[in-house]
Amino acid sequence: MNDLQFLHDSYQDKGSQNQLSTEADELESFGLNPKILIVEDDKVLGLSIKKFLMKTLKCEVELFVNSMDCLSHLLNMPNRSTPFCLITDISLEHGADGLHLIDNLKDKNFNFVSIVMTGFASIETAIAATKKGVYHYLTKPFELEVLQKLVMEAISNKLGIAVSLLRSKSTLAESKNQKQLGKIQIEEPTDEDFFCGMIGRSKVMKDVFERIEKVALTESTVLVTGASGTGKELVAGAIHKLSSRNHKNQVSVNCGAIPRDLLESELFGHTKGSFTGAISDRKGRFETAHEGTIFLDEIGDMPHLLQVKLLRVLQSKIIEPVGSTNPINVDTRVIAATHRDLEKMVEDNTFREDLFYRLNVIPIKVPALKERKEDIPLLISYFANRFVSADYSNAISFSQEALGMLLNYDWPGNVRELENIIERLVILRGGNEILPEDLPAKIFRHNPLSTDHYKHIFELPEDGVDLKKVLSDIEDSLILQALSYTEGNKNQASKLLSLNRTTLIEKMKKKSLHI
Repeated sequence: MNDLQFLHDSYQDKGSQNQLSTEADELESFGLNPKILIVEDDKVLGLSIKKFLMKTLKCEVELFVNSMDCLSHLLNMPNRSTPFCLITDISLEHGADGLHLIDNLKDKNFNFVSIVMTGFASIETAIAATKKGVYHYLTKPFELEVLQKLVMEAISNKLGIAVSLLRSKSTLAESKNQKQLGKIQIEEPTDEDFFCGMIGRSKVMKDVFERIEKVALTESTVLVTGASGTGKELVAGAIHKLSSRNHKNQVSVNCGAIPRDLLESELFGHTKGSFTGAISDRKGRFETAHEGTIFLDEIGDMPHLLQVKLLRVLQSKIIEPVGSTNPINVDTRVIAATHRDLEKMVEDNTFREDLFYRLNVIPIKVPALKERKEDIPLLISYFANRFVSADYSNAISFSQEALGMLLNYDWPGNVRELENIIERLVILRGGNEILPEDLPAKIFRHNPLSTDHYKHIFELPEDGVDLKKVLSDIEDSLILQALSYTEGNKNQASKLLSLNRTTLIEKMKKKSLHI
């Protein structure tokens, strides 16, 4: 039996003692309109709860990503006796945890009832929650209807306000179709979600967009940082597009992709005969970008000697082509970008400190995709529509399990990785619903949701198992099945098992398997 089940049962018994009978007009007679405050640092999860409760309950619903913002909001309320229901995660990334928040609110005499959620259930935290008077302790994942029912009961039983559920027929039918918590609808981005070729609804991206707008109006040098695949070149393009230089060239140079011996020539140009192969004079990228913008991508890969020359250009606005002694004045705005930690490189003496400060006049950090997961459904919709054919014959949809895995994956390759995966799914699985097994192995393998996929194969008994023996037995069974399906053809059997033929033969010899 689940160790926590007795706690859930006791909560359920308390909650089922009273029935909700008061209609909506009776609520108005109280002169009260109880609020629901959600504190959840997983924004995708929090938005799911908020949207569902707003659709199905006649209550004001507010979402906070940390306990500090919630407490600040409540302290600004004119009347602390106004009742509200608090739904909080126990473990929060920033600020006090959910249980400390509850203590804080009690000390300040707020009139509230609390429901706590956790993805890491333990008897200790459950008991701690009961001691603090928490109405219910929910273990993730759970159904949205369960949370909805608990909120109604909590407001009725603990605050003395009977709240009826005001659902239209269409909303009722929709709620019956809701599955487990985390059900996220893929929605197309609106005009407000687009910004100069980028897509973002999250606060971190809106902050980036706001900074771009401010920076674009200046002539200052900008350093764009962020992991590979986050869209640093799009940020540079947006700055140029919104600047007064947008009628001139924007020139991009990848400092890591050009051989070191040629990079100086690429940037500053060269004269005829200055080196082997220089058969004519050639303008450099700085001169080509005169009165425009030059984007120096992967600036952290620039050779140390060339860093000195770049510093001189930034200071004097003068370049000297390779093989020439005639200086050329250039009026070029510089935007640099890197995925490296330049400050650490300065400490390690692999990047010049004076150049770093020249470049880092206005820094812009582009967040990784795992820091803006609420944008993932928008990006999935955008890329799926971009790669689909004109007749939509290869359009794809996603099961809740597959979508949940995409949302929980850390995306080390960021938006570029997501784009590539969606393109692959449209090409290989077009016209179908995407299931967990259709996703790349790295997503399926590293996702905590994937363990549920195998529960129907093997359920862990209460007294445990000998894991090595069980896995060995499963391996034996699969090898024998593959050989049986292929009538003993080891080549075909190895393909079914995604093994090399020699590996399969070695396993058969080691296990003494024959067919």
